[in-house]
Amino acid sequence: MQRRAFTMRIKPGFELEYRKRHDEIWPELSRLLKAAGIRDYSIYLDKNTGTLFAFQKLTDNNTNDDLPRHPVMKKWWAYMADIMETNPDNSPVACPLEEVFHTD
Repeated sequence: MQRRAFTMRIKPGFELEYRKRHDEIWPELSRLLKAAGIRDYSIYLDKNTGTLFAFQKLTDNNTNDDLPRHPVMKKWWAYMADIMETNPDNSPVACPLEEVFHTD
């Protein structure tokens, strides 16, 4: 199992909307993430900065790198683009984080 963490940013004033949209996550997106080998996915919000911290566990045979080409993922990104900092393709601006410590 691999662990992956990254940050993203939410636009000011959209904290409740971000939470609402994730509380109502589309079933087809949940299925896609699971099929891609993503497990134990959490996103945390720093309300002071608008920084989102995401953590995922990935199965060893995950297909996470294929997600940006999937129509459901593209549709979700377009849906979220109005409340997040995004790239030209609507994907969230994500900054990978280096793991410097872990213990079980």
